[in-house]
Parts: sequence; structure tokens; C-alpha cells
Amino acid sequence: MDAYDEGSDVRHGSDARHGPDAPDRPVPPEERSAAYEERGAALEERGAPAESARPVEPSGPLGAHPLGEPRTGVAALSLRYRIAVALALAVVAVGVCVHLGMTFLHVAPANTVTKAHGKAVDDWIYPEFEQNWKLFAPNPLQQNISIQVRAAIRGPDGSPSTTGWYDLSAEDGRAIDKNLLPSHTQQNELRRAWDFYVATHDGENRPVGLRGSLSESYLRRIMVLRLDRDDAVRAATGGAGVIERVQVRSRTSNVPPPRWSREKVSTTPSYRELPWWKVPQDEAAGGVR
Repeated sequence: MDAYDEGSDVRHGSDARHGPDAPDRPVPPEERSAAYEERGAALEERGAPAESARPVEPSGPLGAHPLGEPRTGVAALSLRYRIAVALALAVVAVGVCVHLGMTFLHVAPANTVTKAHGKAVDDWIYPEFEQNWKLFAPNPLQQNISIQVRAAIRGPDGSPSTTGWYDLSAEDGRAIDKNLLPSHTQQNELRRAWDFYVATHDGENRPVGLRGSLSESYLRRIMVLRLDRDDAVRAATGGAGVIERVQVRSRTSNVPPPRWSREKVSTTPSYRELPWWKVPQDEAAGGVR
């Protein structure tokens, strides 16, 4: 009975700290521990287990979701879907690392890796990820080059006609303007085709090397496809017609210097006209699609 009274005193004394007469201050941890020890000793004398006097500590890491509260985000997914998300992130990370490594090897000076695996690096980079460093060269590109084309067309009644010049570079520029994700074709197809032709021909438009004829056919096919896409034949003949020949020219003009510069350059455009090319029948009929 004395043990019960002593336990009661400890219990009431412990509870008194949280009663209406308790001072407005937090109870130090050492006082709470001492009270729990006294209460545990009293309960052991009564035959009750001492563990019941201990407070129940929360299990799990700090900040874990309380019992019954729904999870959000990735944690709300099942184990199978969480594994799928982790694998997808791993694949993306590996792809980014491989691309950055290939780009570095492409722009880096020749080394042992590029000598042994140069073809693999080029296959990864060209043509979608080509790096053009002319902007950072000592003499950056300061010219605007536009590619234009016209066609000789045979109408449905057999009458010949010639279209006006179509500025294909200007069309691509309008398609790229205010477009967050312009296509590779709009950005580079004409430029690369023209660079390919100029690199394989001399000033008299004569092919130099074995790739000259290839560059001609490549540029010609692009012109035929673009004229057909722009309905140039229909506009010139008023109906069905056939493209018999095409002619390409480039218009080159210098970029005007800024106002604060004392540099003087001519802004008069210069033209380079190529000879007329006969279009094979299969290309004229849409065989290059």
C-alpha cells in the first residue's frame, strides 16, 4: 500500500507539472527522465512492467510521413514503377554523359582516343550535332549567303515557261524565326549542301575530285523537292506540269559593321549563278521522295 502511495505521489507529482497550476515553462528533459525513473520503480514494486512507464518514441526517420497520411510524388508509386523511374533516369544520365564525351572528343585536338575511334565519334556527331566554331574564330563569318533557285517547266499542253527566283534561305529563315525548336533541315540543309558544292568545285563551276558529281546531284535534288513542296510548278502553269531544268545561284552580302566601328565594307550583294541542270525523269516525277 505504501508502494502504491509512493507511486501515486510520483504520478501525481509528474502530472502536476502539466496541470493548471504549473508554471509556463518547458520541463527540462532531465526532470522528465527522473520522474519516469521514479514512476517505473514504483510500478515494478506493484508488479507492473517498468517499460510501461517509458514514453513511446516515434519510429522511423525524422520527418517521415505520419501513419495514415498519403504519400506524394515518386514515393506514392509502387515499387515496380519506382524501379522503372530509376532505370529511366539512369538511361538518360548515361546518354547525356556519352553525348558530352563524344562532343568533347570531336572538338578536342587529335589524341590517342580519336585516332583509334575517330569514325565512331564522327558517326555520332554528324550531321545532327556538328559543332561550328566560326563564331569564335579570329575572323568570324561576316557574310549572309542565301540560296535561290528557278526552274524551267513544261506545262500540260507542252508549252515551256520559266519561274522566277525562289529565295529558299529566306523561307527557312521565316520558318526558324520565333520557333523554339526549328528542324535540322530548316537550319542546315541548304547551308551544308551549298558548302559541299563549293568545296568540290572551282571558280568556273568545274568539279574537283570524285565528289563533284555527288554534290551536284545532292544540291539538284534538294532544289527539285523544295520547288515541288512550294507548288512552284502549279503556280507557273496553273495546273499539272513537269520540271525539266533547274538553276541555282547564291546571293552573298557583307554584314554591315556596327555604328561605333570605323570599318567600311560594301553592302552590295554579289551573285554566283550555276549552269542549268537537266532534271532526270524520275526526279521530276517525284522519284526522290
